[in-house]
Amino acid sequence: MSNVHELNFLKEKIQELKDEGVYRKLPVLETANEPEVTLNGKKVINLSSNNYLGFANHPRLKRASIEAVEKYGVGAGAVRTIIGNMDIHEELEKVLSEFKREEAAFLFQSGFNCNAGTIQAITQKGDIIISDELNHASIIDGARLSRADKAIYKHSDMDSLEQVLKENRDKYENILIITDGVFSMDGDIAKLPEIVELAEKYEAMTYVDDAHGSGVLGESGRGTVDHFGLHGRVDFSMGTLSKAIGVIGGYVAGSKTMYEWLSHRARPILFSTALPPAAVGAITEALKMLMESTEYTDKLWDNAKYFKSKLGSLGFNTGKSETPITPVIIGDEAKTMEFSRKLLENGVYVSGIVFPTVAKGTGRVRCMVTAAHTKDQLDKAVEVFETVGKEMNLL
Repeated sequence: MSNVHELNFLKEKIQELKDEGVYRKLPVLETANEPEVTLNGKKVINLSSNNYLGFANHPRLKRASIEAVEKYGVGAGAVRTIIGNMDIHEELEKVLSEFKREEAAFLFQSGFNCNAGTIQAITQKGDIIISDELNHASIIDGARLSRADKAIYKHSDMDSLEQVLKENRDKYENILIITDGVFSMDGDIAKLPEIVELAEKYEAMTYVDDAHGSGVLGESGRGTVDHFGLHGRVDFSMGTLSKAIGVIGGYVAGSKTMYEWLSHRARPILFSTALPPAAVGAITEALKMLMESTEYTDKLWDNAKYFKSKLGSLGFNTGKSETPITPVIIGDEAKTMEFSRKLLENGVYVSGIVFPTVAKGTGRVRCMVTAAHTKDQLDKAVEVFETVGKEMNLL
């Protein structure tokens, strides 16, 4: 037998990762995603999850999920365009569009899927996609799948965006400006009002990836478009259902025209089975809970501000975050990973994030505070940060 099956070229690459000190084994969670979790057999305070509102293990969502399974089974059975839509998918899209205050919402199997499927469906050869340099990987991949040309503008720099628009307006049929609503590594918010003004001035369309704005910003978590009161002026408003909503999935909200076209041309919908009933039931319940009250988003912001101010007063650098995402910037890559390891040894789980996810020399641990954390848990976490910070001469 030939040794082609040994995959030696991959073994070499894996060895390279080990040599560079970036090879990793993922920790194993043995409990539901809660403010405290059992990780690799040890109970720790969890500051690593995107479960912003504490919905991932919420009794109301679990009940709705179980009821959906009892009625509809565990799978949707086939691709939408072959088997059709289940009525619960229809209802979820209706509830989503109502929640987002848009004409329509189109459901995908994940946020990544949504960007990969939507961007290539709404742009073509002869168009140009203009993207913020810090946009999420799924936007970059979605743009790569499109036959449109691409251009980048400096992060949240409106002069840079206008420059790119000016240079390209006459050369292209359609222009699509894409930005994250909230940037996931720094927690800063896109300058959406200015972006929309420029888009209207240069007759460009706008696309906002609100993965970290959904369930966080706007009235009861309706997102950045709602936060800035820009309804009807952002053409494509994308959100995830796996972070604040606590389940899985993604969607893009906008016009009925958008919905109609995506149902014919969004490849993840044409070639991949729809979300399972269990997920759909739980998501619908989560949205109803957010429409009933602002208590979850209020608690999230209260906790985030509390935690941020405590870390800040210790002297940690929490960057320029304007959202519950709280980076603690260490800088050096190896030191960042050591800091994360030591926090875990002391009972606080927060992942180290280094190059290539963030720029070289800007390594950080990214703390994700949720509505479900108690002040007591946050106080304990801050104590651990202080102890480890002093031990490592970071404070």
